[in-house]
Parts: sequence; structure tokens; C-alpha cells
Amino acid sequence: MRSSLHLDHDRCAAVVRSKDPRFDGWFVTGVLSTRIYCRPSCPAITPQVRNMRFYPSAAAAQGAGFRACKRCLPDATPGSPQWHVRGDVVARAVRLVADGVVDREGVSGLAARLGYSVRQLERLVRAELGAGPLALARAQRAQAARLLIEGTTLTMVDVAHAAGFSSTRSFNATVREVYAAAPSELRAAARRRRPARGSPAGDRPGGPAPVSITLRLPFRPPLHVPSLFGHLVATSVRGPEAWSDGALTRAVRLPGGPALLVLRPGGEGERHVGVTLRLTDVADLAAAIGRCRRLLDLDADPVAVDEHLGADPRLAPLVRAHPGVRLPGTVDADELALRVVLSQQVSTAAAGTHAARLVQAVGEPLPEPMTGSVTHLFPTPEAVADASAEQMPAMPASRQRTLRTVARALAEGDLRLGPGVDRREAREGLLAQPGVGPWTAEMVLLRGLGDPDAFPATDLGVKVTAAAVGVPAGAGLLQHAEAWRPWRSYATAVLWAASGHAAATLPATPAPSPRRGDGIPPGSKETP
Repeated sequence: MRSSLHLDHDRCAAVVRSKDPRFDGWFVTGVLSTRIYCRPSCPAITPQVRNMRFYPSAAAAQGAGFRACKRCLPDATPGSPQWHVRGDVVARAVRLVADGVVDREGVSGLAARLGYSVRQLERLVRAELGAGPLALARAQRAQAARLLIEGTTLTMVDVAHAAGFSSTRSFNATVREVYAAAPSELRAAARRRRPARGSPAGDRPGGPAPVSITLRLPFRPPLHVPSLFGHLVATSVRGPEAWSDGALTRAVRLPGGPALLVLRPGGEGERHVGVTLRLTDVADLAAAIGRCRRLLDLDADPVAVDEHLGADPRLAPLVRAHPGVRLPGTVDADELALRVVLSQQVSTAAAGTHAARLVQAVGEPLPEPMTGSVTHLFPTPEAVADASAEQMPAMPASRQRTLRTVARALAEGDLRLGPGVDRREAREGLLAQPGVGPWTAEMVLLRGLGDPDAFPATDLGVKVTAAAVGVPAGAGLLQHAEAWRPWRSYATAVLWAASGHAAATLPATPAPSPRRGDGIPPGSKETP
């Protein structure tokens, strides 16, 4: 397995010699002669094999005394896809660290969320990653600091606060240790490469104006942009989301306050998605980046997925026609669960209308500096559970009861969703809610939790497209889909991408209303 690839010295050395970018994020290479660590595809002269040491993470390499290469920036690679795919406690811990839990709650808070003691969690994470949760968080803080140093004009004191450092001294020491340069030297080098972007010097964390930061988020190619952004736009909700000028704007609730994510797909051959973040508190930078990556499934390994699914003769033509299909994710799993309930037994257009009305009734308006084409945050589960009958969308009473039931379970903690949950337990918790059936549960697992093997077999778009390529219907579809494991979610996304629905096509600019999409919509045949 690639999860232990760093232990195979000969294979890793061969990958480094080939400079294969597909392996960026799987491991890093420490060079004994320079004490620098690099990504496998680093364009620098390949070191001698005897000087190579391989580590499963940047944190492990830093812990061994190596500093990041200034040429290939190994900390800026896509994350290892195994942490996105796997559902064990180490993978869940990595996802929570990426979401900023250690910075906000400490390692004890991380362990409590996962139901382990601090000692147990330290041992498990260190065994696989060569570094404990605190070291992983430290490496993430260093990366966030570099992004802010090079991409904004924030003062160094504000950068230290925003990146999660407890003091300016620890910020300076960490940056020097990891990048072999003082923060001011990194900024000067970045200015020589291009003008600094981001917030003006007056935009301080916690100030009245949101801080704007522009970044590029890397991914492993290929990336099928039409089906990914097309799905997100076709299923978008007026208020929290908007598509304009070739970019998707999304309101999100972060620990420090509301934020806007503006995501713009890159051009042909690019390996990055352009992102502009407007944050109430710059300390939410790491959490915001994590939400963007989950929304767009940027840590996936599309080559491995396409190779597996392409082995099915019926699916192979669709995979070849739509290389690099990703899972359209979410910025908030609780929100996604409520939106899936709203879409039971209705078209994509009706689901969007129901959700928009709920947003207008009980959603939280964005503060004035942020409002524009996006106006509201999606309502919290508490707000939906407490909504009056008049505030509820016009839909059958049974579905209203399901919506309230799921919202109440989320609000009271009886149903837990999010990056750190056990997916099996989440599926069982969803199916235990009255009015929630297999389609709803599988859609929440696929889009809300990024489960790579969820399969909404009764989805109308899945059934129609599968039948068109000769896959049997009903029980035959489930049986045939066994060959797609462990990537049935991606098979679902391929079938959606090959459908005639508006969700399979990148919208024009300006975008036509997703409410007027034709074709076969992704929808359920589930009775609430």
C-alpha cells in the first residue's frame, strides 16, 4: 500500500529519480547532505541515493531536523489522499488537525473528540506519520505562516496570531527552523517574485473589515472541472452561494466568524484552483483552506480511481470521457444533511427553492462588509429545529417532520457528522432517524463526509445513466457496483458527469439559473 510507501527505500528512490508529481504528498525526501526535505517531483538535481531518507509527512521530516526546500515548497503539495479515503482513527485525527482542532482545543481536545486517551492517540498517529498531533499542527502553522507572509501585507505580529502561534518568539523560531529564513526574508523574496496580495495593512484580525487573502490550492491532475463546478452550481442555494464571473462564492461559518470562499477553476493544464478568502478572523485560515479542499475534493488521487473504474468495460468509456472526476463536497456536513432531506422526492430545482426559502426565513444575514451576491449563512441545525411552521418551506408534513428530527439530532449531538466522525457510525446514526432512508444516508456520506465508497443506488441520475451503458437495474446495479469498490462514490460521480443534466456542465458566464436545468436530475426515489 502507498500508506507505507516511505518504508520502501528503493521504490521511493525510483520515484524521486522519475520526478513523478503523482506521488507528491505521499512522502517527502530528506537529503542528508543539505538537511533539506523535498517533494518527490522537486526539479532540483537528484541527490545520491545514499543521501536520501524518506518520511511519511512534512512534520516527520521537520522533527528529524530537515528544513523545507525553497524551490519545490514540499509543504504546499496536495495532502496525501489516504487520509481522505481511510476511515480509521489516524485518518480522522489528520482531518481534524487540518480543520484546526489542535490549535483551538489542544491535543486533549482532539483525543476527546475521537474517544481516545492522549497517550493512545499519540502512539497511533506517531506510528503512521512519524510525528504526533502537536507536530502535525506545528507543521500546518508553519505553512499557514508562510502563506500569510508571502501573500498578504499583514504585520508579522498579526501573521503570528493568524497562523496560531502562542507568541511572536515561537513564530520567528519556527519559521527560521522550517524555512531557514527569517519571516522578513521570506516576504522580501516573495515581493521580488511578484507583488504581495491580500489585505491592506489596516485590516487587522478582529477589526471591522474582513481580511482578504488570495491563494492557489494544488491538486493532482487531472481534474474534471465541468462536472465538479457544474454540480456545485446546479445544486447551489440562493443566499449562501452564487456563481458569477467564472467563480463560485460560498458563505461559511468558521470558529472566528463568517467567511466567504471564492473559488475559481484554473485553465487547461493548471494544477491549482484559485481561491480568495474573506475572513472575519485570519486565525481561521487553516480551517478555511480545509473547507475549500473538502468542497472540491482536492486531495483525491484521480489516476488510481480512474484506473480502477476503467477496468469495468461498461464504465470505461465514461471514465475516458471524464478523466479526473471528483466528489462534489461541502463546507459543512450538518448543512449538507439538512439540504439532502430537503431534496427528498423532488427535483434539483424544487430542492433549491425549498432551501432558499429556509435560508431567508431563519438563516443568519452576513455582516455588511461581506454581503453582495451572497447574503446569508445557511441556518444552523438549532435554528431549523426551532423554526415555526410559517418559516418552514411548503412541503409535505412528513418531510417537515424529518427535517426537524434530523436538525434536532444534530443540534443535541445525538447525530454527529463532520471530518472526525466514524463513517460507519454516521451511516447508522442517519438511518436511525425517522424518514431517513438509504438514498439520504448515502448522499450525506458521499457529499458530506467524502466517503469514497458510498453508493446512492436509487438516485435517478445514477440509474438512468447506468442503464444507458448496459448496467442492470435494481439488484443488478448493486451487484455490478461491487466491482467498483472501494470507489463507488467516484463511480456515482462519473455517472452524474455523463448524464444530460445541467450538473454535468460548467455554467456559462453569466450563469443561467440552475433552477432551469433540464435532463435527468440527481434525485432520490426515497419516501420520507
